[in-house]
Parts: sequence; C-alpha cells; structure tokens
Amino acid sequence: MSTELKMTAEQVMEARHSVRKYDPNATIPQGELNEILRLAASAPSSWNLQHWRFLVVTDPAIKQKLLPIAYGQQQVVDAYATIIILGDLEANKSAYTIYDAALEKGYVTQEVRDTLIGQIEGAYKNNPEIARDEAIRNSSYAAMQLMLAAKAKGYDTCPMGGYNRDALIKELNIPSRYLPTLMLTIGTASVQAHPTARFGLDELVITNSF
Repeated sequence: MSTELKMTAEQVMEARHSVRKYDPNATIPQGELNEILRLAASAPSSWNLQHWRFLVVTDPAIKQKLLPIAYGQQQVVDAYATIIILGDLEANKSAYTIYDAALEKGYVTQEVRDTLIGQIEGAYKNNPEIARDEAIRNSSYAAMQLMLAAKAKGYDTCPMGGYNRDALIKELNIPSRYLPTLMLTIGTASVQAHPTARFGLDELVITNSF
C-alpha cells in the first residue's frame, strides 16, 4: 500500500528515480493504479488528440513472456505492472469525437471546431512523418506524467527502451494503429535507485542563440 506523501511538485520531481529492482510481492490497489493512469492522461497533447494508450500488464504469465522480449530484464516480472506506452499513429481519427464533444459542452464554437479539424486533417494528409512524430512526442508527455504521478502516490517506476518492439507487438497482439514507444515498470522498490550525476545549467542552457 502506498503512503500519502503529500509532496510538492518540486519534491516529486527530485524524488523520482529509475528503479530496476522491485518487491515481487508488493501490489498496487486498482483504484490507485487507475488514479495514476488518470493523472497521466491529463498530459498535454497536440490538438488535444491524446495520442497515448496504456497497455497494462499485471498477469504473471504474460509478464514472464515479456522477459525475453525485454532482453532478460527481471524488472518486467517483479514490478507490479509493466505498462506499454502506445502512441496512436491515427490520432487524427479521434478529432471528430473530441471536438464534437467540445462543441456540445460549449468549450469551442462551431467555427473553431471546424478550423481545428481542418488543420488536423491537412497536417496528417500532407505530412507523412507527422503521425509517427506526434505519436512518439505526445505519448512521451503522458509517460513522464505517469512516472511523476506514481512517485506522488509512493510508487517507483522505470522507463525502458531496451526491448524487441516487433516481438512485443506480436506477443501482445498490438494493432498496427499503435506504436509501442516505451515500456515502463511500476511497483515498490526492493532496492532504491542509485544516485546519478547531473549536468548543471551551465552545461544545459543556451540563452537566446548559440
């Protein structure tokens, strides 16, 4: 069970570290996991298309199948859940649903609704790279927000790029509409993450121009 930490946003960001060793007996109540996912889904997205989907794997047998796909990383088995962050390659298809609902609720006018849908359709039709770029970019916003929400609830996470994408798609029957952009473990740490060295702002910030 998580602890109500009541951390500030700053404290959550500083407390979050990538954990790779989890207590395999620790669980997350479904209500808390749903709340973490709800918070993750409040992330920003281009045109509010909400390009992310969360494939949540908690079944021990399926997690075992993920182990070779993740090149033997035990965390995918020991963590309470392994979440596959999916990017929607056809997010433009959601535009009518999203903006019709926004129009009905009075969030946008008919003119704004029509203009935005026109922009979306034009962008996806005229730029073949935009679907993939937007799927990766926007699902990454949700993934980061998920990790912060988990830490705020007292749980640990680790983003994982080391896995066989094609094997994952095949094993979990992921439709071609969705691109796995990240594998993410969530649970209770058995070993805390080690400290990491970080660049200072003098290394990271370029003011106005190079």
